[in-house]
This record gives sequence, structure tokens and C-alpha cells, in this order.
Amino acid sequence: MSLIVYGIPNCSTVKKARAWLEERGVAYTFHDYKKQGVPAERLDAWISAVGWEKLVNRQGTTWRKLDEATREGVADAASAKAVMLAQASVIKRPVIEQNGRVLTVGFDAAATEALAASV
Repeated sequence: MSLIVYGIPNCSTVKKARAWLEERGVAYTFHDYKKQGVPAERLDAWISAVGWEKLVNRQGTTWRKLDEATREGVADAASAKAVMLAQASVIKRPVIEQNGRVLTVGFDAAATEALAASV
């Protein structure tokens, strides 16, 4: 049962998710986008599993800092993937996987509580 948390260590939502898992004694591996980059093959799997629309964080600072042409150019999976690979911080965080399957994108304690039973 390999649990992987993908994100950025300074992100408050990632911090909440990691603390939640640690408080419950759930073992996981942390994948730091800043140090390890965004795994392109996993990004393809995430897009297939949950859709690019759910992965692109249009509420975040990184998205708002993108130029208008780049933001407007994100119109399909290929264009979204290109932006997510170039700007990892535009990916909604954290992405939590177990055995290669996306469990959640973002963190919601109530929703994650249901996942804890299966981890």
C-alpha cells in the first residue's frame, strides 16, 4: 500500500494533509515538485483519472501571475499539461496516490477521513 503525497512542502494545504496523515500514523512518501519535478508520466495518469480541469488550480497565486495569453491558452489536456510541467505550482495540491491510483486532489479532512479506512 504505497501512498505518495505530491506537492510543495511550504504549501499550507500540503502541510495540513501531511500533518493529518502523520497524526493517524499513515505511512507515505512525499514527492516534492520543487526538488524532484513533476513526473510527466504520473501527470498523464492524473489527467486520465480526474481530468485536467480538476488539476489546474485557477484560484492560486501562480495561475493569477501567468500572463493572460497563457491562461487563455489552457483549453485542453495537452495545453494544461504543458503549463503544469512548466509551472508545478499551478497544480492543485496535494495529489495523493495509492498504488498508482489517484485518491484525492487537494485536501479536505472529511473526504480524506473516508480514505483513511482504505489506507
